[in-house]
Amino acid sequence: MDHRKQLKMWLAALFGFFLVLDEYHCDQSNDVEKHLEMGRLMLARNQLQDALTHYHAAVEGDPNNYLTFFKRATVYLALAKAKSALADLERVLQLKPDFTAARLQMAQVILKQGDLDTAQQVFYDVLSIAPSNEEAMHGIEKIEPLKQTIESARLLQVQGDHPSAYSLLTSAIESIPWDASLREMRAESRLALGDARGAIADIRSVTRMSNDNTAGYLRLSMMYYDIGEAEESLREIRECLRLDSEHKECFAHYKLVKKVAKAMGDMTSAENGEDFETCASEGRKVLKFEPRVALVRFLAYETLCRCERRLGHVTESLESCSEALKIQRLQSVLCDRAETYLDSDMFDDAIHDYHAALEIEEGMQRAREGIERAKKLQKQSERRDYYKILGVSRHATKKDIIKAYRKAAQQWHPDNFQNDENEKKLAEKKFIDIAAAKEVLTDPEKRQKFDNGEDPLDPEGQRQQGFNPFQHFHNSPFQFKFHFN
Repeated sequence: MDHRKQLKMWLAALFGFFLVLDEYHCDQSNDVEKHLEMGRLMLARNQLQDALTHYHAAVEGDPNNYLTFFKRATVYLALAKAKSALADLERVLQLKPDFTAARLQMAQVILKQGDLDTAQQVFYDVLSIAPSNEEAMHGIEKIEPLKQTIESARLLQVQGDHPSAYSLLTSAIESIPWDASLREMRAESRLALGDARGAIADIRSVTRMSNDNTAGYLRLSMMYYDIGEAEESLREIRECLRLDSEHKECFAHYKLVKKVAKAMGDMTSAENGEDFETCASEGRKVLKFEPRVALVRFLAYETLCRCERRLGHVTESLESCSEALKIQRLQSVLCDRAETYLDSDMFDDAIHDYHAALEIEEGMQRAREGIERAKKLQKQSERRDYYKILGVSRHATKKDIIKAYRKAAQQWHPDNFQNDENEKKLAEKKFIDIAAAKEVLTDPEKRQKFDNGEDPLDPEGQRQQGFNPFQHFHNSPFQFKFHFN
């Protein structure tokens, strides 16, 4: 009796367990379906990361569902995560070896990675299951021409025919976009053709194809540095050190780039802030730190050309402009040097540089206006030069001009020349010129006209504006009286 009772109790418990198990599997199945549906919706909206999250959950809920792995592989491919996609496709084929779509997808991924022999074999595997599969036959037809294209590109590079090599490699990469070696080959041809930025784009793609590519980041950093972009170079070399903090080559390059990038940044900031002393100082640091790379030195010389000019250092400015032009003959630098020539009244040299800039860029407005201005200044130089009268540079501040005016007015005050009539007349003329110089150079509008080659106090202008130079004598702290006989 006891045995029968125990058996009934055991059967009842087992029945209850199966009920709970069925409910669990039902709930689990419902959860998987929900995640699959949400993954499909996210994929349709191109929200790939969200779709991936739901497919992860679906795989965990049902690790034996080959379709779930296949769908997740599709998302991995959309995210360009080929290795993860291949792992899922391999799992699909373990669960369902005759799933042709997965095998075709695997062949396409392997082809895009550049493993042409393996891709060819997988396409043949598809044909062994589905002999009339058009996609597999088309894939096989592509393999041999791609092999020939790549081999021809290699030969052309060896022969130095980079335009043809570049064209063939670009064609191959359209079908094999995930092959790092092809990107590296095309980068070589792009560099040979002078397309540094195109080469950088290819090497950047290479670094994205690997989670641990210190060589790629080092090369990318050096390429940025070679075109004078020190900040970008610094960012890439830090990525190399993030992957391997003890990488000797990366660390050596990092030390150099860090110094150069800081000096270049300070130089640019100083110029923008019109701190030309600091600008010149930092520019010279760049040249000291980097004795080799042409475009880094070019940027330093180009900036020194402008900053030395603003400091009134004509010789240094001309030297820097000329050194920059030896490296890269840019119309902007020719115009910068022309303006320095104008500061030294070297009008013919300035006009020559402006014309040279127009030969590079025919419609350059700055050069055209510069030629007109240089001609006006050349004509103006035959008359009064207010900067020379006060002995100040064309970049002198108002404070400097007033200081120079007071000094000159005191020196040439006519009351200082009472004993010699001729000297007194000369002093009176000079004093009038000094007053006129102050009138023009302390008035922003008149000074701008003068800088553009027009004398706002020429006889015609005086009649129009009613200018009276003697008013300066009354407003000046240096009072005197004229005696007319």
